[in-house]
Amino acid sequence: MMRSGIFSPRKLVRKFAPLARPLPYAGVAPAAAVRRETPLRIQDSLGRIGPLEVRLARNFKEVKKAQRLRYQVFYEEMSAIADARTLATHRDVDPFDAICDHMLVIDHSSLKRNKLGRLKPEIVGTYRLLRQEIANMHDGFYTAGEYDIQPLIDANPGKRFLELGRSCVLKPYRNKKTVELLWHGVWSYILMHNIDVMLGCASIPGTNPDEMATQLSFLHATARAPENWRVRALPELFVDMDRIPNDQLNAKEALRALPPLIKGYLRLGAFVGDGAVIDHQFGTTDVLILMPVSELNSRYVNYYGADASRYAS
Repeated sequence: MMRSGIFSPRKLVRKFAPLARPLPYAGVAPAAAVRRETPLRIQDSLGRIGPLEVRLARNFKEVKKAQRLRYQVFYEEMSAIADARTLATHRDVDPFDAICDHMLVIDHSSLKRNKLGRLKPEIVGTYRLLRQEIANMHDGFYTAGEYDIQPLIDANPGKRFLELGRSCVLKPYRNKKTVELLWHGVWSYILMHNIDVMLGCASIPGTNPDEMATQLSFLHATARAPENWRVRALPELFVDMDRIPNDQLNAKEALRALPPLIKGYLRLGAFVGDGAVIDHQFGTTDVLILMPVSELNSRYVNYYGADASRYAS
């Protein structure tokens, strides 16, 4: 896979990082802990395009709204299987929510009444972010339940990892503008927290790997991580991605069939892990995405701004 240009993230981070790093938190709304400790208060608004704003959730009420959004997309629109609690609450919840930051896209032109009858801007997109130092204080990364990521982390003791997950956007907002704003927010977060490597599982709808053989084979052939970044699915979950010979692959067909989020990752310069994993609860087949910041496509870094200034509020 072609990747143009390499830049030095450490110089950028030193230049634009806040003067003090947020303290670790537990059992409180994650964004609230960040707000108290970051002098520059950059996270209060990470960017804006017209009425759309990207920022971190400020309290548990906003986290609950993000969970309801995830339920709407994953369970009502897609084919995730809900347990009794999920059905009763209409929220997609797991234990990692309590220790993650929750990035939100908010539409200030779409107002909805809350339980108190007050009009509030609608949350239309969300991303869940888990920093390595927070994961280390608890039960590790969510991704470790599908991929053997610990050897990679141990081999890079000087690097700071960030897990991306639970990404979803309401259907009317699944367009270039919203995706750009989400990525602008992620890039701002990377600079704020001196992140070196992003990782996380991305999903392809469906649980029959033979029906997505073209997509899986294309990812295996064109974006598989180099040996020093390669991570393999857990043995009991491993699904071979190398299903079609390279000379029989139709790259255009594969790209058309891939979900927009994965295509976006590829444009940024992402690698994929070795082996897919079937997630029966969510009705998807997962692939591991790895994005060392030093390997990101310089065209996109320059587009969002080395200091995340493109959509800064």
